[in-house]
Amino acid sequence: MRSSLRRSALIPVAALVLAGCGADGDGTEPTLTFTNSYAEDHPHTRCGIDRVAEEVEEADAGFAIETFPNSQLAGNTETFPALMDGDVDLDVQGSAALGSAYEPIGVFDAAYAFSGPDHLFSFFDSSETDEVEEGFEQETGAKVLDLWYFGDRHITANSPVLSPGDLEGLRMRFPDSPIYLDNAEALGASPTAVAFEEVYLALQQGTADGQENPITTVDGDNYAEVQSHISLTSHQIGSQMVVVSAETWEQLDGEQQQILQEAVSDVREENRACIEESEREILAGWEADDAIEVVDDVDTDAFREQARAYFLEHLEGEGLDLYEAALDAEETATHPTPDREEP
Repeated sequence: MRSSLRRSALIPVAALVLAGCGADGDGTEPTLTFTNSYAEDHPHTRCGIDRVAEEVEEADAGFAIETFPNSQLAGNTETFPALMDGDVDLDVQGSAALGSAYEPIGVFDAAYAFSGPDHLFSFFDSSETDEVEEGFEQETGAKVLDLWYFGDRHITANSPVLSPGDLEGLRMRFPDSPIYLDNAEALGASPTAVAFEEVYLALQQGTADGQENPITTVDGDNYAEVQSHISLTSHQIGSQMVVVSAETWEQLDGEQQQILQEAVSDVREENRACIEESEREILAGWEADDAIEVVDDVDTDAFREQARAYFLEHLEGEGLDLYEAALDAEETATHPTPDREEP
């Protein structure tokens, strides 16, 4: 896997040690690599990762961040293992993918765990998540800096999906991770695993009948060219966690840690607003161009009831506790405050 990385672009963590988190021996600042799998114009890139790099630069923190969108350093499934290996410093990744390394944290991506982004953020900021974040760091050597909204995930296919029964017989692409495969089961779908970078081709060639992703991803990857309907199931309140290598984090001094933490957390609301604005523009464009039929009369109650019953029966241990706590927090969810505890 390491051979797939552009190692010449990476600044080893040791550079921070040698520099004492100040300038390198040649007078240049240490540079942290921040990678993701999204296109340069995706809201997570332009209103998220790029903004973090800009805020760090403006703070004159004694280190810099170089961003690598569009899977430049590694494929979507390889970036977090690369971070754990010390080849990447920062990554933005769905909790389902992180759950492959520490299963309980994947519950953040469980179907209908959250009713909306306010519920998601308020729960993530509560003490209910402290234990899972600490367990994740101990298990993986990576620290969660914050969580960003990714957009509600919906289903695309070549026919409308109004209720769980409409998924019967469809080969639906779901990411190949435990919680996503559970989501497929919970929704009543037959999952087929396809790498993120190969979804368009699978839909075009018919090896997959449909897929599920947020509106911005459906648009950015041109799935409307190979799918006729998008059904607004909102079956998952999509989120991405910004994670940093613990080794990298420990080489930053206290002030630098605070600057990085604040940069990531300050961007949260701007990133959400950017995604929601993009979704409105995309939906309006689809309607004007008749590019894809938007199905907005989905029986989400039926999907929600079926999915929640599935997870309450099949989850165990810490994962079940976290799912139940998320459901219990739904009624008291308030607008999130993006401040995270200072390091």
